[in-house]
Amino acid sequence: MPTFTREEIEHLGDLARIALTDDEITRLQGELNVIAESIAKVQEVAGEDVPPTANPVPLEAYLRPDVAERPLTQEEALAAAPATESGMFVAPRILGEE
Repeated sequence: MPTFTREEIEHLGDLARIALTDDEITRLQGELNVIAESIAKVQEVAGEDVPPTANPVPLEAYLRPDVAERPLTQEEALAAAPATESGMFVAPRILGEE
């Protein structure tokens, strides 16, 4: 049964450049050990006859044909804009004054 030690949790925190308190290390150690135990249980059940799968429901990608089309001109793109300036859209300021 794989378990994570305090030293391993501290090392992971160092690798991620995250300063962890003692309480956080204790909490993460418990959470990661529960996850590792769950993975071990699944691995016990999955045998040679069970193929690995990412999704239990088969998925198909429905893609349209990739056909090149004429893009909009700048004038066409700006035609329905409520406000333009120098060939660009004008939008209200969303940030405060700088």
